[in-house]
Amino acid sequence: MLKTAQKISEFLSSKTSVFIIIVAIITYFFPNIFMWVKGNTQTVILGIIMLTMGMTLSLKDFQILMQRPLDIGIGTFAQYFFMPVIAICLVHILHLPKEIAIGLILVGCCPGGVSSNIMSFLCKGDVAFSVGMTAVSTLLAPIMTPALVYYLAKESVNVDVIGMFQSVLIVTILPVITGVILNYFFRNNEKFPEICKVMPALSVLGLACIVGGVVAHFGSTFIKSGIVIFIAAFCHNFIGYVAGWTIGRIANMPEPKKRTISIEVGMQNAGLATVLATKHFALIPEAAIISAVSCVWHSISGTILANLFLIKDKIKK
Repeated sequence: MLKTAQKISEFLSSKTSVFIIIVAIITYFFPNIFMWVKGNTQTVILGIIMLTMGMTLSLKDFQILMQRPLDIGIGTFAQYFFMPVIAICLVHILHLPKEIAIGLILVGCCPGGVSSNIMSFLCKGDVAFSVGMTAVSTLLAPIMTPALVYYLAKESVNVDVIGMFQSVLIVTILPVITGVILNYFFRNNEKFPEICKVMPALSVLGLACIVGGVVAHFGSTFIKSGIVIFIAAFCHNFIGYVAGWTIGRIANMPEPKKRTISIEVGMQNAGLATVLATKHFALIPEAAIISAVSCVWHSISGTILANLFLIKDKIKK
């Protein structure tokens, strides 16, 4: 039974973007499937996703913070500086409506995506560096995300900084810490590593549920401004990849690190952005829609970028 679940997990991990797109399309035509994903249910699902991330982290993974503080510092700074700046620049360049602008800014202010580690592994990047960046940006999220959103969007919309801080704390830090504790106490149990191999499937299913929930409730809104939303999400993500690669090159990082920092900067935890948009900007459905679109697109673009890096290796050989 466990072996079957592991095979399913491996399959879903390799087909994340395709699976989420299929779920989104089906939900658009049959919204009742995911109407139950809202409010606290949505929060719990994201918490489970972050728990799965925590269960794959050990104390050894956190030792990288002591061994490579400069690399982690550069990567985290790039993520929390470039992505919000790129978002606010696109808001003005594309003349985005306030509703879409808030969502894009929110995505830009979120920590690294949970699937970025998988993408770094696929493209032969520095996986330890990727794990370290994701861990640090996630731990900083309760402070950085509300503060940046408030600073960039306070003139356009009322931002509940305290409420957002509490939300990020509940759905990110607490589940991740719980997962790390479980890893610490059960790491020597022979079944625990095998169970952890199933965790990617839960993450993919959780992301699919979050996207499905947004499509179920706000799918009709996407039709009104779908092209603008996709262009904004695409440009934000693409420029983020370029910015990450550039900062890695300026810092004279080796090829694996440059690939990792590119992926880490460009791929945000858009699932978190979706939950925050739904909860704290409920009167602006477009904010949740662009967050959900980013959630899907980041999985697609991350897979494409990882494959491009591998093609580059083949050409060199």
